[in-house]
Amino acid sequence: MKRIILLCLLLLVTPQLMGAADQYLDVTAPANTKQQIYLAPATTLSGPALPEVGRELAELFLFDLNLAGPFTVVPAEGGSAGANLILKTAYGTSGTNLTIECRLFDPVLNRDIAAKRYTGGMKDLRRMGHAFSDEVLRVRTGQKGPFTGKLAYASKVSGNKELFVMDYDGFNTQRVTNNGSINLNPDFAPSGREIIYTSYKKGNPDLYRRELYSGVEARISARSGLNAMGSFSPDGSRIAVVLTKDGNSEIYLISREGKELARLTRSHAIDVSPAWSPDGTRLVFVSDRLGKPQVFTMNADGSDVKRLTTNGAYNVTPRWSPKGDRIAYARQGGGGFQIYAINPDGTQDTQLTTQGSNEHPRWSPDGRFIVFSSSRDGGEAIYVMRADGSAQTKVSRGRARDSHPTWSAAW
Repeated sequence: MKRIILLCLLLLVTPQLMGAADQYLDVTAPANTKQQIYLAPATTLSGPALPEVGRELAELFLFDLNLAGPFTVVPAEGGSAGANLILKTAYGTSGTNLTIECRLFDPVLNRDIAAKRYTGGMKDLRRMGHAFSDEVLRVRTGQKGPFTGKLAYASKVSGNKELFVMDYDGFNTQRVTNNGSINLNPDFAPSGREIIYTSYKKGNPDLYRRELYSGVEARISARSGLNAMGSFSPDGSRIAVVLTKDGNSEIYLISREGKELARLTRSHAIDVSPAWSPDGTRLVFVSDRLGKPQVFTMNADGSDVKRLTTNGAYNVTPRWSPKGDRIAYARQGGGGFQIYAINPDGTQDTQLTTQGSNEHPRWSPDGRFIVFSSSRDGGEAIYVMRADGSAQTKVSRGRARDSHPTWSAAW
């Protein structure tokens, strides 16, 4: 509980504008060629010099902005020759307080195109850095980045599965559950401040809703049998969930408090893994009504069911992009699973992964990236990649046994 409270305090840190220097360049899409960003050595504003602060910020910006796609980031020792942009950082300390100033300088315009000042404690350092990475993406592409979001995931602990949250790049891990049971399928509310998940801690697989700041939780569905694979609607008012209370896996809508609102599927087949379209009008789900698990879509009232996948004999865990243009899912074949993405009309079915077995794809809040679990390095770990499958990068730390990741909006 203390760790969750501490996390809450960290997330209350608010970036402050830097007045007239805070000017932005409006760019609606990435350039056709990558822009080179030079990371200037960090300088001090006040207090003692802390080289570790500059090093950590440099490593963070290298990771964030190289992953982003439209940039090539050059560290300080690489020199600024040929750089399109220069990222300048300065920090100051006063007691336990930390101030960081970040500027993105355009040598051609001879001015800053982004500038922010962040204040907080030393433990807020990475959040401040990720916030400026988000800002760099905003001024260069017209859309803020997802780097201040969190990942929730399940990790094997002493034979059980417990839930954790961490920064998207694997730092600042916080334990969410500690019940010595199996806890799976976390899903963030649109606010990012609460999750729903399935837990066996009372024997039956029940659905819980938990506030991450306070640790307060409620069991919202304890119907007989399975209460699983919960998915928040885009406005957070409804939850699509799989129930077996009538003897078969069917998809229902319930309220945030667990009140049954509607039954969406009625078949003798298994219907599972519901996920919403970003406008809340349709759901994607998995059904074996045609003999093998395939991906389907339907209206949010259960009407107009359409088959989506026609390739592969075993397709599972679909998730709709926040942009609405793609649906990611996992397909079994060759001794494991691989992740694919497909248009909502069934066209452009594209394989994104090839190494190891890869499952549980989820989108970043901006639709630029996909987080997933993979066995490629032994065990099971969490990776992120760009939406086109490039830049696949491990973010689990150490000897991981992590799965079922999901990515929140900024905290």
